[in-house]
Amino acid sequence: MNFKGTSLLAGLLAAALMLVSARSLADQNLAAVPARPSPDWLRSGTIYEIFPRDFSPAGNLPGVTAHLDDLKNLGVGVLWIMPIHPIGEKFRKGEFGSPYSIKDYYAVDPNYGTLADFKQLVAGAHQRGMKVIMDLVANHTAWDSVMMAHPDFYKQDAPGHVIPPVPEWTDVAGLNYASPGLRTYMIDMLKYWITQADVDGFRCDVAYMVPTDFWEQVRDALAEVKPDIMMLAEASKPELLKKAFDIDYSWPLLATMNGVLIHDAPAADVRRTWEENHREFPKGALHLRITDDHDEARAVARYGLGGSLAASALMFTLDGVPLLYNGMEVGDATESGDPALFDKLTIFWAPKERLPLRKVYHDLIQLRKQYAALRTDRVDWLRNSDETRLVTFRRADDQDEFVVVINLSSRPVNAKVDLTETAGFQAVKIAGVPDGTAGGLPALHLNGFEWRIFHRPVVTTAAAK
Repeated sequence: MNFKGTSLLAGLLAAALMLVSARSLADQNLAAVPARPSPDWLRSGTIYEIFPRDFSPAGNLPGVTAHLDDLKNLGVGVLWIMPIHPIGEKFRKGEFGSPYSIKDYYAVDPNYGTLADFKQLVAGAHQRGMKVIMDLVANHTAWDSVMMAHPDFYKQDAPGHVIPPVPEWTDVAGLNYASPGLRTYMIDMLKYWITQADVDGFRCDVAYMVPTDFWEQVRDALAEVKPDIMMLAEASKPELLKKAFDIDYSWPLLATMNGVLIHDAPAADVRRTWEENHREFPKGALHLRITDDHDEARAVARYGLGGSLAASALMFTLDGVPLLYNGMEVGDATESGDPALFDKLTIFWAPKERLPLRKVYHDLIQLRKQYAALRTDRVDWLRNSDETRLVTFRRADDQDEFVVVINLSSRPVNAKVDLTETAGFQAVKIAGVPDGTAGGLPALHLNGFEWRIFHRPVVTTAAAK
């Protein structure tokens, strides 16, 4: 999503939740249909979103390439590069403008570097075992886009004037997918970036505002060029995960987390939201688990440092794929979203008096990599004695079993998890997280925003003999 202010984002999230509650019968029946299969590298990975303008003091693509070893050592598997194209000048917002106001999809912003610089970034990531996805803005362009030579590519009012996709988005012009020529242009452009730069997929901006049948066209066309291409929808729309997309945004869960951590809603709302989504989406659907991205105030600002870590512990241990955003691993609190998206605010890589967050995220990433039980779509929610503050659930396969306990309040809690047999569970050591006084299962004491992950191997009957 691009350049939306907090109030507009809140409105969109509220609208998305209303849409979820008003799904048609056809959408509800999607729960009986399997989601399209996703590449193993996506399911097992952690996605890291990069805003090149802010990622380094240089603010360019070589500035990202210079830190590929740091990203590899952190453990992330997929780099999502925000738009790299030239930004429109007509009706620009801010000094630099939104990267989602694109002038030429075939070009690289000269402030970022050259096509050769981008190809070097992608090749360097591949050499280190990481994938790279580009940000695709298919819903709109800048007003001075090279595509304005084709007026039929754009939405128009009755008198024939090109219009923005949403009145508030004054720096962009809406694209019209009733135009066959536009569809051909966009598909050819995506093929270009695969063949020229060897990108591994696309994060598709405001995908819910673009016709689903276009996305299905895109998928079929790109699969012929690169069969394991990955597509991420910025949407929470069940039909998109049937044929077109591998993964979408868990917006309903993000809205719920804001309610719990900011407005003191009960922690039980997390389970309720997860179960509602599970009933609505295709079977095995994959969701991007987010607490922070370029549209949000930073999680450490919204939730506080302890609350942001508790939220991350949830996102890294639930089903789906977790997201880290641009300095999140050091607790960077630099502004993001509107209006910061239009200017340059470099990440502060050494914030004062922070917990060693990088170590925490490193260990959470490695835990997901090591244990397949944390990468399946199975989540068993467990009852506990204080569901206003505590979320508890189990992740398991035929090899390992995990129980996750997270205090989503700032107050200490004494609670008991509804487990009948707890022998063999040991607390997982996460570097940088104090041991505290939690104790063991099933009865625990957790301080405000404290969390614990417990593990035991599954003992089979044959192994026990």
